[in-house]
Amino acid sequence: MSTTVAPSVTRDVVMPRSPLQLALRRFLHRPVAVIGLAVIALFIAVAIFAPLIAPYDPVATSWSAIRKAPSAAHWMGTDENGRDVLSRVIFGARASLLAGVVAVLIAAGIGVPAGLLAGFTEGWVDSVLSRIVDAMLACPFLILAIALAAFLGPDLTNAMIAIGVSTAPRFMRVARAATLDASSNDYVEAARAIGNPGWRVAVRHVLPNIVPPVMVQGTLAIAAAIIAEASLSFLGLGQQPPAPSWGSMLNSAQRFLSQAPWLAVFPGLAIFLAVLSFNLVGDGLRDALDPRGR
Repeated sequence: MSTTVAPSVTRDVVMPRSPLQLALRRFLHRPVAVIGLAVIALFIAVAIFAPLIAPYDPVATSWSAIRKAPSAAHWMGTDENGRDVLSRVIFGARASLLAGVVAVLIAAGIGVPAGLLAGFTEGWVDSVLSRIVDAMLACPFLILAIALAAFLGPDLTNAMIAIGVSTAPRFMRVARAATLDASSNDYVEAARAIGNPGWRVAVRHVLPNIVPPVMVQGTLAIAAAIIAEASLSFLGLGQQPPAPSWGSMLNSAQRFLSQAPWLAVFPGLAIFLAVLSFNLVGDGLRDALDPRGR
């Protein structure tokens, strides 16, 4: 009497991925966004290790090397005071990236709580905050930043504050819209029904769900803040000479565009690459964090 042994069937158990893993997977499937992230990481590394990377002192002058074209000794040439352009571009990354990040942190610190409060409480609080935001958005962003920077005084710190305050209304609108959308979900209604106080519901159940759109807005806002810092430095309201800044370098280069075009090309290219990279990463995050994305 023969016995037949049924073959064992091995089934692979597929563990469900977390939303963070799914978002990371969608982001990594966008090569352009990954390239943008790599460029941003390169700029951050250059800014952090600037003293080790820069071949010369960015503020050291040399009257024997005024407006020298790019060469083996000076890869990006020298400026009107004989300073190495490459070293100044490297150290200028510190001012631009710092201004972008700090300004966005200031804007998020003001706009996100205000948007959460307006969207969660609604009523007259929402009306008052929304009218204030509408009044600020009625003025162009850069004009408002210039006015605030001129009022506070020419300094990089004041420029970051001016950019942050001018950017805050955008974060408030994004946070308010996301809060209104999250507040209509069943889990928020359930949290209210079991007796949780309003602040607890807002902080524990609503706030975590408005983080993704705020992250996307923050990435795109850093790009706008870098341009704003360069604009303020170009006008003399940001980083003050002789400290290097991409915007102040462009301001100095405008007088020598025909004789020494490299003075404007390299800082302008740095601004272009930094802003483009942050925009690409922002677009990639928007697609990756979209809950309706496939």
